[in-house]
Amino acid sequence: MTVGVQGEAEPLLELEGVALSYGPVRALAEVSLSIRAGEVVGLVGDNGAGKSSLVKLIAGVHRPTAGTMRWQGRPYAPRGPKDALEAGIATIHQHLALAPRLPVWHNLFLGAERVRKSLLFGLPVLDIARMRREARAALDRLAIAVPDVDRPVGELSGGQRQAVAIARALLWNARLLIMDEPTAALGVRETAEVRALIRGLEAQGVAVLLVSHDMQDVVAVAHRVAVLRKGRLVALREAAGLDADRLARLVMTAEAA
Repeated sequence: MTVGVQGEAEPLLELEGVALSYGPVRALAEVSLSIRAGEVVGLVGDNGAGKSSLVKLIAGVHRPTAGTMRWQGRPYAPRGPKDALEAGIATIHQHLALAPRLPVWHNLFLGAERVRKSLLFGLPVLDIARMRREARAALDRLAIAVPDVDRPVGELSGGQRQAVAIARALLWNARLLIMDEPTAALGVRETAEVRALIRGLEAQGVAVLLVSHDMQDVVAVAHRVAVLRKGRLVALREAAGLDADRLARLVMTAEAA
């Protein structure tokens, strides 16, 4: 059975009966799920439930051993994370993969620097002015203020660093962001900043798959919550009406249909 929101626009991402095995070890079994534009779906479960395996399938790290994936209505079979990113699916890992000593603008363009022809011999040089402008515009789309794009990323707050990572994904035209434990080790204020970022993405039509052990975060921002246990999708619930305690009990007690 595919679980999703009925009566709405076609999903960005559809998983139908996907499974993943590592040799004799079954990591996922018959998982079906859909995610729509502007929707925040929380993905929860105990350690070993299969969350990381499901993320790796969507992000192109692994290919399913059974089942199908569709992206914007078409078959989706990425051969690696680069394929996923080019399709419009970006993963923001817990460590963010930022270079703390480099300025904000450079972090946004690491590996994809803008260049221009120099006036001397026409050789390519970094177009720093353009990267600063584009970095500023990308950050201005988000709810968290990052006032100085020349500031080293290591001097930013946790919420501001998340904003930089998200802005980098948006520069790649990402339509679905997979956010892995975005508030881990953050304080109360920084956690509130990250929640504001996620709500801002929703308003822009960007979908979010939020992987988190923090039930309070999930119920605060998600529209729906998917619960995995032992590689199976055992529950999918509307987040409205759930609180952190009820969601925690669902993680511990729900059984696959």
